[in-house]
Amino acid sequence: MFTKKEIRALLWPLILEQVLTGLMGVADTFMVSNVGEAAISGVALVDSLNMLITNFFSALAAGGTIVCSQYIGKDDGPRANKAACQVLSASLALALVSCGALATLRLPVLGLIFGTVEPAVMDAAQVYLLVTALSYPFLALYTASAALFRAVGDSRRPMIVALVADIMNVVGNAILIFGLGMGVLGAALATLASRISSAMVMLLFQAKPGRVISLGRPRSYLPDMPMLKRILRLGIPSAIENGMFQFGKLVVQSTVSVLGTTAIASQAIIAILDSCSGTPGQAIGIGLLTVAGQCMGKGRPDEAKKYMIQFTKIATVVVLISGGFVCVGAPFITKLTALSPEGRVLTCRLTWFISAMRLIFWPVAFTLPNGLRAAGDVSFTMIVGTVSMWSLRVALSWYLCRYTGVGLWGIWFGWCSDWVFRGGCFLWRLKSNKWQEHNVLA
Repeated sequence: MFTKKEIRALLWPLILEQVLTGLMGVADTFMVSNVGEAAISGVALVDSLNMLITNFFSALAAGGTIVCSQYIGKDDGPRANKAACQVLSASLALALVSCGALATLRLPVLGLIFGTVEPAVMDAAQVYLLVTALSYPFLALYTASAALFRAVGDSRRPMIVALVADIMNVVGNAILIFGLGMGVLGAALATLASRISSAMVMLLFQAKPGRVISLGRPRSYLPDMPMLKRILRLGIPSAIENGMFQFGKLVVQSTVSVLGTTAIASQAIIAILDSCSGTPGQAIGIGLLTVAGQCMGKGRPDEAKKYMIQFTKIATVVVLISGGFVCVGAPFITKLTALSPEGRVLTCRLTWFISAMRLIFWPVAFTLPNGLRAAGDVSFTMIVGTVSMWSLRVALSWYLCRYTGVGLWGIWFGWCSDWVFRGGCFLWRLKSNKWQEHNVLA
């Protein structure tokens, strides 16, 4: 169904978007860190909560991508448009509820999740959460609209809009934080402005006549329960899986906090390097949702299976390249930090170990299941992901750290064991062909 040229045109903007967004995130964090320890601590606390909310928007958008791509594969443009309108309205409704709840209850929510923190940190967190919560509706609309563009194979426009928005955010930070001295409020306002702009531009693109998926009439956004059920049946399991994943990461982070200053500092740098290594590979999985979804919509599961294998191989090559750069750069990057000599050695060795394990196991653990999700096999991926997260990434990491004396290595042994288990389960599922039994559009 797809030529090599079409696949390249789909994937390279996705990869570039993910990489640039990650780099801009690092720059954003660096700018905020110059405001002071209380500011960066408050922002870090809120960002972990924001990431959890963002994952729900992404999961709902992924459900819409699968439904729309299958309708497009089936050459049913009107229903693809109907599904797109439902995704946009449902995303906006979810965002408005989240915005209202967190803006109103920000103090008790922060206290419940993070406990007692220094007053200066809590003040910074409250300010940052209030303003960033106001950006949820725009973030949800951008996320949904970008997913709909990708459903038709157009990943170039979302990449351009995301790039411009990221640059706006960094420039806004520079002006509001350093120029006007607004501190955390300036950082939050820059984020709000960039999200408003990106959402409006994406919707303008979406409204252009003649597109496969375009904005419909106002009545198209009224709830259509059968269509919403199709979307939510795919989006809710992914939201649960992503939510458990983020919550598990918070639990693992609390385990690291008992290992001492060297381990905590090393873990912070390792997490950044690991993100740089894995981010390009994540883009391949996003592209697979579109390709496998359209194949299933045309009733061609054998072609979908072929592309699952092909995209997993592409992700392996991408991870090899990104991991290679990270491994080579790790010794130089650690020298730019305040890590002790012991911390630098630990960081480099763990980075090399993680990169090797990622190359072997990560693509089948995280790229391949997106193909299964595109076929509607979301319950299986959710169950595997949840069981693996809590039994290996959380429980095994906690046991190794607390009772074996291996320190930070225990965290990443558990982390990589999670990859191995997931990959084995998803490979078995692919070969069993049970994923072909779902009918997303029924």
